[in-house]
This record gives sequence, C-alpha cells and structure tokens, in this order.
Amino acid sequence: MQSLFDFIIKPKKERYDNIKQIGDQELILNSEISSHQYVSRIGIVLAIPKAEPTDIKVGDEVIIHHNVFRRWYDVRGIEKNSRSYWKEDKYFVKPDQIFLYKRNNKWHAPKGYCFVKPIQSNNILLEKEVPLRGIIKYVDKELKNIDKEDLVGFTPSSEYEFVIDGERLYRVLTNSISIKYERQRNEKEYNPSWA
Repeated sequence: MQSLFDFIIKPKKERYDNIKQIGDQELILNSEISSHQYVSRIGIVLAIPKAEPTDIKVGDEVIIHHNVFRRWYDVRGIEKNSRSYWKEDKYFVKPDQIFLYKRNNKWHAPKGYCFVKPIQSNNILLEKEVPLRGIIKYVDKELKNIDKEDLVGFTPSSEYEFVIDGERLYRVLTNSISIKYERQRNEKEYNPSWA
C-alpha cells in the first residue's frame, strides 16, 4: 500500500512515551492522553508517497509531529484517534510533519528544517542560554553557505524544542535562519541535566 501524497508510518515502540525505567522499576510520568509532551515522536517509515519526491526511504526512523500518534477527547468526552490514524499502528503523515530521519545510525534533516543546539550564556545573572542563537547540529542540505557546527541566529518564535538522543535541540524552519555568526569555537553548548 502506498499513498499518493503521504508517508505511512508506525510508532517505533508505543504511541506514548510516558514510562521511564529507573533501575528495575518503571516510573509512570504521565497518565493522561491529552498532554503532547508524552506523545511518542519516533516512527518507522512503512511506505513513501508516490507523487512526492523524497530522500526518506522505507525503514528509516523518523522524528514526527507530536499530533500524529496522539489521542484526544472530543467535546462529548469520547476518546478519538488523531486525523493521521489509518488503521492499527499505521498513520498517514504529511511530508511537512517529518522533521528528521535516521539512516545507518545517522540523523538527517529533510528539506525545510534545521536543528540547532542552544549555547550557554556567559552572563549567569540573566539567562542560562543565549536567546535566538545556536550551533547547527543537523542542517537542511538546501541551505546555502551554512554547514554543521556553524553558529547561527534565528527569528523569534521560530524554534520548537526536541530531545534527540538525550540532547536538547531546537527545530528551526530553514527560512527562519537569519544570520551566520563568525564562530569563536569557545561557545559552550547548553544541555540541561534533564534532557
């Protein structure tokens, strides 16, 4: 089965990522379905769209929008699947809902997205990280003159936080990268202990 414009994706593990293993005990972090923070964002590609050119292949691991696997309650209190739901553990996902893909244990950014690592502020009295700046971790290959490890600035409210492989990153739209700074190579990446 192949969709014309959408990917078909299944969750890598479960729909929700709300259990943490501590030693030999399981800690349930959240028991509600409405909180987007505990929805799994990791899926496996089962089929690619027929009409959309893509670098993503069947079997790739992908980071997707939190509403794809999410369940919710309607106004009558009835539990519903997201509009992406197709059938048991299979979901239709639009290309702009895929933010990263992994092949051969290496993450890649698809067209339209970059991932930026926040940098630590030198001023400990104000903020822990420098606002609207970061180091490119995963770069859209269509972004010209900017490479991995470059120091960039981005527009306000264009970042969205993700934790990828235990590292806190911002997903930034490629067209929201506004400036490339000269990197001094003394910038420290900011990764809080909870990430």
